[in-house]
Amino acid sequence: MIDRMTRRVLLLICIAALAHAAAYIVHQRPDWHTEWSDQGGYKQLGAGLATSGEFTRTPGAAIYAPEPIRTPGYPAFVAVIYKLFGIDNDLAVAIAQAVVFAGICLMAFHLGRHVMDEKFALAGAALTAAFSPIPFFGALVLTEIWATFLLTATMAVTLAARARGSYGFAIAAGILAASTALTRPVFVLVPIGLFGLMAILDRMRLWRLWSAALIAATLCLAPWFAYNYVYFDRITVSPANGLGRAFWEASWQGVWNGRLQDHLTETAAAHADRAVLDTEVQRIAAEQHLDPAPMLDFVHQWQDIRGLWADPRDRVKWAASRIVADAEFYRVGIANARKDPAGHLYRRVTRGLPVLWIAEIPYRHSEVNDLPVLVIRVMWALQAALLILAAIGVARAIRGPRWREAIALSFPFAYITAVHAALLTESRQSLPGMPSVIVLAALGLSVIVNSAGLRPRRQPE
Repeated sequence: MIDRMTRRVLLLICIAALAHAAAYIVHQRPDWHTEWSDQGGYKQLGAGLATSGEFTRTPGAAIYAPEPIRTPGYPAFVAVIYKLFGIDNDLAVAIAQAVVFAGICLMAFHLGRHVMDEKFALAGAALTAAFSPIPFFGALVLTEIWATFLLTATMAVTLAARARGSYGFAIAAGILAASTALTRPVFVLVPIGLFGLMAILDRMRLWRLWSAALIAATLCLAPWFAYNYVYFDRITVSPANGLGRAFWEASWQGVWNGRLQDHLTETAAAHADRAVLDTEVQRIAAEQHLDPAPMLDFVHQWQDIRGLWADPRDRVKWAASRIVADAEFYRVGIANARKDPAGHLYRRVTRGLPVLWIAEIPYRHSEVNDLPVLVIRVMWALQAALLILAAIGVARAIRGPRWREAIALSFPFAYITAVHAALLTESRQSLPGMPSVIVLAALGLSVIVNSAGLRPRRQPE
């Protein structure tokens, strides 16, 4: 049971989370219709579901055009908001996601109770409420906050199922894990990894419990696999948004800084004439005092593969062409990595993984380049500090009686790192795992406070 004082503190934390989210709604609003082009697809799919019940960007068309890129989890969430408050109501989506953010903070508290006392579990909830990247994305029509909610809920219900030995909670955990995968396809292996880990931690004592969770997840994913098999003749989570593009992008990540690579991509998109493009790229290389050869390879590959995409007005042909393009991205990405495997591995370790976990800049995208470098470095340092604290917490916990719970809470970090190690990394990709990391950071903070003798001692009565 949670006592009255704890409930009051949790209420204050939720109010603070809502205020934090409201500030980012105001901050992000100028970018709602000018930045983050990914929003367009989710809005179209959400509107399609809300108005026709069809999962397509062209509802009511004479020929049904299946969706080859996005999965239905987040569009279904958006569709519910649109159904209640009106199509394309970005403000309603942002407000709903603010409430979701408060829910994430509450779940962080419940995760913390599995590995530490309530005071530091409250600290974990408070740190989550203060972690700006979550409400930053909550103000946009993007999957990040919904995926964060679902993965955090998966972890909370999984630990509750283990603590209670409850099949009902285990089945719920399976449904939540599947829902996470249907929101972000990269999490499709979470049911196998998480429930397998939980079975191993208890030496297979609860294998029936976790088998039930895995079966529930499989049954929830089956209709979506069937959809892709019927329309795309393949059993996959995301037919045209698979490993190809992500691996190709990873083969170039770290060759130049992010701003320069973005500039090269924009240049390739702006100049269809190859001769004009080459001249512009050579000019950029001269300005940067860099070798133009790899830059030319990059923009040529980008243009060649993008050229495989069909006219998006014919959504059926466009869907098929995106699948072909993703396969070509993968082939070319493999070839790029093989040219310099040592350099590719070095860039993945020194650039890819740090970008994944400590490089979030929760500031309006249209003005982020105007931020002082010192401010950006401070943001990165704070994120690095959370990881260090989390490592301290895990290191101490695995020597104590709650080592199983600590290892389980480390699963999101390990899974996200392993899956993205070879793929393009963006800091927002780690966001779904951050509440678990923040809880472990609170555990690390408790270790430091207790070791330093700073924790208030209870006076004898």
